[in-house]
Amino acid sequence: MDDNTILRRVTELSEEELRLEAHQEKAQLSKEDHERMKAIEIELDQCWDLLRRRRARRHAGLDPDDEEVRPAEVVEKYLQ
Repeated sequence: MDDNTILRRVTELSEEELRLEAHQEKAQLSKEDHERMKAIEIELDQCWDLLRRRRARRHAGLDPDDEEVRPAEVVEKYLQ
C-alpha cells in the first residue's frame, strides 16, 4: 500500500465519520452505527500509524514498502 492509497483511505474514512457524526446530531445512532464509528476510529489510527512509519523509513533511506498495518490491539494502546 503506497502513501497515496493510505491518504485516500483516510479521506474515505473521515468522510464517513463526518456523515455519521452529522446523523448523530439529528438522531440517535443505532448500535451498528456506534460500532462502525469505533471501527472507523481504529482504522484511521492504523492508517496514520502506517503513514508515519512509512515516512520514517523513507527518511532513514529504507524501503517504506516493508511496513505493514499494525494490529488494532497494538495501535490502540499508544499513548496520545
